[in-house]
Amino acid sequence: MARSTTQTPPAAPGPTRGGSPATGPARSVPRANGRRGDGPDRTREQRAARRGATVAGIDEVGRGAWAGPLTVGAVVLDLAAVPAGLRDSKRLSAARREVLAAAVHAHAAVGIGQVPAAELDEVGLPTALRLAARRAVEALPVGVDEVLIDGDVDLLAGTRWRSTTVVGGDDASASIAAASIVAKVHRDAQLRSADPVYPAYGFAAHKGYPTPAHRAALATHGPCPLHRHSWRPIQQLLGAPQLPFGTAR
Repeated sequence: MARSTTQTPPAAPGPTRGGSPATGPARSVPRANGRRGDGPDRTREQRAARRGATVAGIDEVGRGAWAGPLTVGAVVLDLAAVPAGLRDSKRLSAARREVLAAAVHAHAAVGIGQVPAAELDEVGLPTALRLAARRAVEALPVGVDEVLIDGDVDLLAGTRWRSTTVVGGDDASASIAAASIVAKVHRDAQLRSADPVYPAYGFAAHKGYPTPAHRAALATHGPCPLHRHSWRPIQQLLGAPQLPFGTAR
């Protein structure tokens, strides 16, 4: 099943393969209690497989960053080859995330959806989250019948996919955990690639999040094109005189 695609804007008008009409508002389920020793519960995925349905898990990264894209990962696991050790990406070291992301890409169908900073500034965060989620599912190389969404907000409301919100999903669903890992690794790699383009900001270290070093670089140089200019802290900085890129105080 190892297939992966990435979708960035403009988004396709709708999925070209698979997908079932929505059957109503998303169901919300609490954190699952059943776990395996090698990672989150996969009961929902197993139930779907028994009834012949294909289920994907999605999760986002980059919501709280001041720079870089908002990214959503979508994963359809091969239940016969689920990588051991899947869990919330925030609870894994960077090295372990890389290993697990490679395993997910090798044994699952993966889609990545993104909203770049400039588009996020135009549409706002709530709309950007929905766009990135839809793009991630559309980017999957297989059709899906149901999507498990981390959290309690249905990011796919009004789309053709049946969706279920799962509170604490990246610790409770193997598919969501896998999605959180591939999304994090994908976005981190992009910010590392941006580091030599905008060396004043240290993107390789903080990945666009508001660390003290990032705040200090913004105070000195102002925002670059990767920054979310509509964010209030960035707008406040835009009102102050800044030094040119690469100039040291």
